[in-house]
Amino acid sequence: MVWRAIGRIILVPLGFVLASLAAMFILVTLGMERVTHAIHGRDADPDTWFAMFDLAQQTILLFSTFTVVPAILLVIIGEVARIRSSLYYILGGGAVLAAWPFLSRLGNIAQDPSQLGIIWQVFATAGFAGGFIYWLIAGRRA
Repeated sequence: MVWRAIGRIILVPLGFVLASLAAMFILVTLGMERVTHAIHGRDADPDTWFAMFDLAQQTILLFSTFTVVPAILLVIIGEVARIRSSLYYILGGGAVLAAWPFLSRLGNIAQDPSQLGIIWQVFATAGFAGGFIYWLIAGRRA
């Protein structure tokens, strides 16, 4: 009983950190792939590259700051309720990350709505992957 509790105390933060790293990796790589497709065919001027790196830096800041609290709440609810379903963690992770582009757009009406689908796809894919990684490491034995 004591060893099981100690194991959970170690496994839950480890699973959360690894899932966060996996989601961030997917968010950055898939986002950079989308940016590369968007600038393909244009002249490679330095302003475009600086804007791309600025976008990557802002994406990392957005991911690390604003998505941690809902993800932690998702994990706490799953652990307290002993939810073992992979769908809970996968869909929950996708919903946590997919909500942020929508919420950030509420104050900015001038943004092009056609680009929002691509942004949602990138964020949701990263969230699904993060939820799956967490479920593999810690969620199966909640």
